[in-house]
Amino acid sequence: MSELIQDLKWRGLLYQVTNEENIENLVENETVSLYCGTDPTADSLHIGHLVPFLVLKRFQQYGHRPVVLVGGGTGQVGDPSFKASERDLISQEDLDKNIAGIEAQLRRIFNFESGKETDAILVNNYDWLKDISLISFLRDYGKHVGVNYLLAKDAIQSRLETGISFTEFTYNIIQAIDFLHLRNSYNVKIQVGGSDQWGNIVSGIDLMRRIDGITDAEGLTIPLVTKSDGSKFGKSEGGNIWLDPEKTSPYEFYQFWFNQNDEDVIHFLKVFTFLSREEIEALEESVKTEPHLRKAQRALAEEMVKIVHDEAALEEALRITEALFSGNIKELSGKELKDAMKNAPQEAVENTEHPLVNLLVDTKISSSRRQAREDIKNGAIYINGEREQDVDYTVTSKDFLEGDLIVFRRGKKKYTVVYFE
Repeated sequence: MSELIQDLKWRGLLYQVTNEENIENLVENETVSLYCGTDPTADSLHIGHLVPFLVLKRFQQYGHRPVVLVGGGTGQVGDPSFKASERDLISQEDLDKNIAGIEAQLRRIFNFESGKETDAILVNNYDWLKDISLISFLRDYGKHVGVNYLLAKDAIQSRLETGISFTEFTYNIIQAIDFLHLRNSYNVKIQVGGSDQWGNIVSGIDLMRRIDGITDAEGLTIPLVTKSDGSKFGKSEGGNIWLDPEKTSPYEFYQFWFNQNDEDVIHFLKVFTFLSREEIEALEESVKTEPHLRKAQRALAEEMVKIVHDEAALEEALRITEALFSGNIKELSGKELKDAMKNAPQEAVENTEHPLVNLLVDTKISSSRRQAREDIKNGAIYINGEREQDVDYTVTSKDFLEGDLIVFRRGKKKYTVVYFE
């Protein structure tokens, strides 16, 4: 068994494979081009999209060439989902915005076309799908695909009772055309996708065989990433974890990974990072013998910020983390402070002097004036990271950060941002 396939299996990254022996022969005997695609249904990818693209990058590390596809054409049609209703069609303006956002994120993960044989290639299927006329679609492609064949697809079957449009019904054929085009243009022989893409992958292989007699195309899918309790992985309490730093800041991204459970962290290190087997096994031992140090979680968080963002973003995330841990939040820049406090409660008060006791009650930091006085005396109240134990203290503009806000902390972790308007 090839070292690459062994590594994919050890990491738990192989789910469905058309012909493992053929894939073994391909990766052992030639530089293989393989592809994975995504439709621009939003202006950012989230971590649920990451794994197939990271698998492409793993192939690249072993000397193969990734072809990364953004579906500017298929995005105008819509993949039939397993939900009960049709996807909303996206306007061209939104589609262009989404494509630009996603391509920028993919450029941070891959090095596109700098001259090496194994450098990744970025393509947009609108470039070839736009030239296919209706007659050509029906004669050159539709003639080779049976209706019964499409009806047997899980995604289509699940929609027969609730209804499916002809537009979404044809998506499977359109994506099959992608595989055929990429084979003819870039000699792509393997398609990689999530487990929900198996039907589309097999359709592409079948279309190539029927039209051009190609028999050496293969496909593989990645298992759905789940937590140890079987629940779906990829969201936080605030929703999706996005690759766009404006939607999920590098600090939030770092914290998401750092907060993973001991039961899950080693699995996620295998699936998402490029750390070696030896490095991951050493971290696994640390989880068993010194879990309080959270070395595995720290490694996971650091690697993921570097993969999705860069070293500078990691430095920022670590700086914010350290400032919150030490209480030295005055050292943070305005942007870092806002990122750090993004999910903290936000309160607004009149821009005037306030007795601290009254302000704590007005902003819901303390439940009553009596409780506020106790909190202050007991040393539980911090203003911009500094403990304040004077019950007669008055908050004024001299306490402001960024000209109009104060960060209060009650106890170890309860932060509240108060804006003075």
